[in-house]
Amino acid sequence: VMGLPEERGRSGSGSRGQEEAGAGGRARSWSPPPEVSRSAHVPSLQRYRELHRRSVEEPREFWGDIAKEFYWKTPCPGPFLRYNFDVTKGKIFIEWMKGASTNICYNVLDRNVHEKKLGDKVAFYWEGNEPGETTQITYHELLVQVCQFSNVLRKQGIQKGDRVAIYMPMIPELVVAMLACARIGALHSIVFAGFSSESLCERILDSSCSLLITTDAFYRGEKLVNLKELADEALQKCQEKGFPVRCCIVVKHLGRAELGMGDSPSQSPPIKRSCPDVQISWNQGIDLWWHELMQEAGDECEPEWCDAEDPLFILYTSGSTGKPKGVVHTVGGYMLYVATTFKYVFDFHAEDVFWCTADIGWITGHSYVTYGPLANGATSVLFEGIPTYPDVNRLWSIVDKYKVTKFYTAPTAIRLLMKFGDEPVTKHSRASLQVLGTVGEPINPEAWLWYHQVVGAQRCPIVDTFWQTETGGHMLTPLPGATPMKPGSATFPFFGVAPAILNESGEELEGEAEGYLVFKQPWPGIMRTVYGNHERFETTYFKKFPGYYVTGDGCRRDQDGYYWITGRIDDMLNVSGHLLSTAEVESALVEHEAVAEAAVVGHPHPVKGECLYCFVTLCDGHTFSPKLTEELKKQIREKIGPIATPDYIQNAPGLPKTRSGKIMRRVLRKIAQNDHDLGDTSTVADPSVISHLFSHRCLTIQ
Repeated sequence: VMGLPEERGRSGSGSRGQEEAGAGGRARSWSPPPEVSRSAHVPSLQRYRELHRRSVEEPREFWGDIAKEFYWKTPCPGPFLRYNFDVTKGKIFIEWMKGASTNICYNVLDRNVHEKKLGDKVAFYWEGNEPGETTQITYHELLVQVCQFSNVLRKQGIQKGDRVAIYMPMIPELVVAMLACARIGALHSIVFAGFSSESLCERILDSSCSLLITTDAFYRGEKLVNLKELADEALQKCQEKGFPVRCCIVVKHLGRAELGMGDSPSQSPPIKRSCPDVQISWNQGIDLWWHELMQEAGDECEPEWCDAEDPLFILYTSGSTGKPKGVVHTVGGYMLYVATTFKYVFDFHAEDVFWCTADIGWITGHSYVTYGPLANGATSVLFEGIPTYPDVNRLWSIVDKYKVTKFYTAPTAIRLLMKFGDEPVTKHSRASLQVLGTVGEPINPEAWLWYHQVVGAQRCPIVDTFWQTETGGHMLTPLPGATPMKPGSATFPFFGVAPAILNESGEELEGEAEGYLVFKQPWPGIMRTVYGNHERFETTYFKKFPGYYVTGDGCRRDQDGYYWITGRIDDMLNVSGHLLSTAEVESALVEHEAVAEAAVVGHPHPVKGECLYCFVTLCDGHTFSPKLTEELKKQIREKIGPIATPDYIQNAPGLPKTRSGKIMRRVLRKIAQNDHDLGDTSTVADPSVISHLFSHRCLTIQ
């Protein structure tokens, strides 16, 4: 097992500390209770600080030691790290181990099977949308299927450097497809199966994908999604725009039962719910069935040896201009970073069962469903369904079923489940849980405490991880059992990460400070470019403050050196000259027992310049009233101060969110100002929410 340089075989334990959630994350620290021991490879806090300093001051030596734990076909012939973060000194570039060659698929599968003898170990327990739909796949079985599909892709003419679009639900074939691309040196561009055909088309065109892999259809809760129909629409749009995609490989997911493939564990699972009404259209000469191609494919495939700086995948993330950015990650550095962050942030042990609830269509799924766990030889849960189907007990029944030890989910999911109270959680044992994690957005202290007290039964440390699609892996995070935690704080930088807080003039602020969060030097997992548009990469992340990678997030560092993400910089509000964080106000609102979720935006004000317009979603059993409005205003005054008192609070039975659960504050700002020019809303999960909010908005003055 990979060990930290100079840090192998430490042990110790924490002590119980006080818990107190205050406004905006002003909370006392939480230390692990006596029964939560730090593992053999999680360093003490003092030792962690020493190692972190070394990782920043001597990145070549630090990451060079970790690189020795992986297989390299050829070693690095020249400088281990070269980079330029300063646009005034020339082109921005980052090169880790350029000239060394490896293959990430070989490292996460072949080595685990042949060298580490993990062939019979379960790589994934697959849990379908329906509770009865399950299967498992071992490392050996996964390797065989990946080799078969690699041969399928090669037979279709896919070569190193080609781009392959993948548009699939959370089924084992999704993992097989992405690893097969990595094996032959093709770039996978995974598009979340909740995106529209227009979004899929846009991404295929931007990266000129020569092949699409999709599925006939799938259920998400009660909802049937005819994915093939959406894929056909996307390919038709591509054709109309002069870019015909020559091949579409289709997994028979809902039609598995008729294939009779459910008995063998090496084959994909049967689907219990039949779908006689689903018509799957077929485009002769373009569409090919996955299962037919696999039956003809050999089960051995020599990997393509890639330069450490060759691109591994493209993943699109939203941009301020509205046009998605194709974030490019490369083979070597990404492999090192996701493997290392997974091991230490989740305190991984060989017997663990890890469950990240994120969809592989997002970076969290790339890094902590597929590559990070597999690089460590971990067993993971792959979940197709949603937290509330067929009932709100689903997550906890799965935790008990597979004896999940490490659980990683989003604050959105936690707040959703909080609405239903403690009983759906506490009726399940959850005794296997050891570490809980959060990802995707800052977590408000109330949700943190519920997660800790109810889900973790006050015995599981929580790793609240800050990172981005662009960073590849965790940037600011506690280490479980080592770091005293504060509810809502992203805590400390991970190894190799050198954060700074800048003011508007680009000056670094010391001690307690609030401003722009930036990073001063590269870590192995940093993105290398925006696909096909390096100028946009430089402008977005390096132009505002030359010499720094700019996250676009605001951040506060407290007197103990803990980092608190205050939200995107455009989510900062300037009220009468006072800088306010929307996240801080939202935290204060949801501390009220009636409020399940809140979103805060700025609204023009004739005196203050800007005032607060708040949207609140209530818990079941509570009604919106003038009395509640006054209670909420009083709570904010008490938690933050009179300057933060909202001018408007609107009842919001639902909030406009992307399909990954992120609140679209840009849309909320338009609603608050009664501006119907919304721009692109194709990523909104439920468009009806927007019209409802417009029709019930507060009467405002400007």
